[in-house]
Amino acid sequence: MKQLLQNMRDGRSEVVDVPIPTPQPGMLLVRTGASLVSAGTERMVVEFAEKSLLGKVRARPDLAKQVLDKARREGVLSTVEAAFNRLDQPMALGYSSAGTVAGLGEGVTGFRVGQRVACAGGGYAVHAEYAVIPQNLAAPLPDNVDFESGAFGTLGAIALHGLRLGQPQVGETVVVIGLGLLGLISVGLAQAAGCRVFGVDLDERRVALARSLGAEAVLREGAEQAAGVFTQGYGADLVLICADAASNDPVELAGELCRDRGRVVAVGAVGMDLPRRVYFYKEIDFIVSRSYGPGRYDPVYEEGGVDYPIGFVRWTAGRNLGAFVRMIGDGRLDVRSLISHRFLIAEGAAAYELITGKRGEPFLGVVLTYPDAASADETAGRTVEFTPAPRPDSGRVQLGALGAGNFAGAVIFPVAKRRAEIDLVGVASASGRSAQHAARKYDFTYATSDEARLIEDPGVNTLAVLTRHHLHAAQTLAGLRAGKHVFCEKPLALTRAELDQIRAEVEKPGAPLLMVGYNRRFAPLAIQMKDFLSASPEPLAAHYRVNAGFIPAEHWVHDPAQGGGRILGEACHFIDFLTWLVGAAPVSATAQALPDLGRYRQDNVIILLTFPDGSLGTVSYLANGDKALPKERVEVATGGRVAVLDDFRALETYAGGNRKVTRSRLRQDKGHAGEWEAFTAAILAGGPPPIPYDHIFGGMQTTFNALESLGS
Repeated sequence: MKQLLQNMRDGRSEVVDVPIPTPQPGMLLVRTGASLVSAGTERMVVEFAEKSLLGKVRARPDLAKQVLDKARREGVLSTVEAAFNRLDQPMALGYSSAGTVAGLGEGVTGFRVGQRVACAGGGYAVHAEYAVIPQNLAAPLPDNVDFESGAFGTLGAIALHGLRLGQPQVGETVVVIGLGLLGLISVGLAQAAGCRVFGVDLDERRVALARSLGAEAVLREGAEQAAGVFTQGYGADLVLICADAASNDPVELAGELCRDRGRVVAVGAVGMDLPRRVYFYKEIDFIVSRSYGPGRYDPVYEEGGVDYPIGFVRWTAGRNLGAFVRMIGDGRLDVRSLISHRFLIAEGAAAYELITGKRGEPFLGVVLTYPDAASADETAGRTVEFTPAPRPDSGRVQLGALGAGNFAGAVIFPVAKRRAEIDLVGVASASGRSAQHAARKYDFTYATSDEARLIEDPGVNTLAVLTRHHLHAAQTLAGLRAGKHVFCEKPLALTRAELDQIRAEVEKPGAPLLMVGYNRRFAPLAIQMKDFLSASPEPLAAHYRVNAGFIPAEHWVHDPAQGGGRILGEACHFIDFLTWLVGAAPVSATAQALPDLGRYRQDNVIILLTFPDGSLGTVSYLANGDKALPKERVEVATGGRVAVLDDFRALETYAGGNRKVTRSRLRQDKGHAGEWEAFTAAILAGGPPPIPYDHIFGGMQTTFNALESLGS
């Protein structure tokens, strides 16, 4: 399928062939009929992408500071690679569309294949021939509403939510500042609510258009006097700021036009330095409207498909979407008159030349249209071929990757591509978009949104599982049962039952090799550390401090079903490292956590480990620290020897009264290259596994024990 993408590094907008996405649970696969280009949000994204690197730094000094802090902690080369990889990720443009349901993910209710729908959501209702839409961000499209009109649904929901926040009453006066698409739709909604409407804009053409819709409208110059006449000197009951401007003038003007104890709602993106005199003197209520209603930016609502009870939240994002398209169907609004330009999806890049001013044409509503794809083979469309796939070859590692997120693209794929004995065969992601980008960048032979294509491909003998945590066990089992060696990023499983199933599979005679992404045991400084400590015959005492950093409560990692929590998802790394230092899995684990205080999610934890030889280990996994502190530090003492590994950039060793320091100044090496060197060597040599299975399964069981000790 064709999709419009924005390269954040060079600013290029282009239409590319991408695999048709696969709907996940709670999602609809929608064949797009039309999508609306946002002259506000999307223009800002494109203009930022087109800036030089220095221009991006000036525009986002907060991000520049993060990059400098990362360079101090992890080294210049590592940081530069990470920053450019992030900029190189293509961004899916678009957030408002309409189309026909082509498929349903597991658990979807209230929709059927063939149904016409309006769609919303950044990253969901994108400019593509097919899109995956959460069920709470889709609404049935009335039979008499065409796709082009339905594509205005998201913008209409934004305007409707802003109007609702202003609580207009029949007969009140409403002033709309900014008569672009959002403002003109707001004019129509306020009129439909029984209000008298007055509009203000800088563009005479848009003022004329507002007048043609039945509103009184004027240019900015002289607006105060004209609005005074319109409101009979009282001022407006409600002012909706729909302008898109960095200037503070819209907010200042709103205060002047608003009546005593009136309401001002900021719907557009404007400066918000409130002038105290007028807002204080009139005691004006100032409200910021957040997108298109309750549920927006709530992953439980959007991704989880959990709707708010109507008795408590009458107008959610999805219900606003549905209400707006029904108003079009009832004849209360006409948005087709707002369309100034139409482009076929194949010409989508031209739409961005228009809205960024490169074509020098006036515009208003810009719609992308899509050829009828009703006869398209969606199954075949889930794979995009780039070059002929290599034939099966047991003398090489022929890699297929499940997952193509930021970690895969920044770490795993560059390492694998540098290894001469690895053929990069196929890469899969549910969205299709990230797989397509990875395939082009790292020379995979094909990209797909169908994981079965990789698992069943005879030309793939090794599978990398790089997806979210809840998929790891099932995909690992599928790969092993298909006779493929499997590299699984941690954690290997989220339940003991899953772990037992995997262990039973790898213990079968002739089973393929299993590798887990415990890279730290392969780091060069870590290997030096272990070699230094091995000179002592005594048990060791080790402390691993992790300054993990805060992650918001709504992040998917905290979701028990999807991420498993941070201890299961990441602390297993550090338990494995201590297992490797000692040479055996722990025999016991106890843990204590700081109070969560409504802010944390059992991610300030100290874990005490005991080992068969009497060694002791502690893992202090902390989310309550400061980013300026390096993330990881390991201190180990045994038999008159002490070793301190500081964030895999410096190793200090103490023995016989002497201190030795080894540093890695430009780059942090956490062992990712080393783990793949070991894994490929084991595959080609026929084993044994680079990480002993007793370590893999014993370490995961220890992590489960630690969680149970916390009462999880």
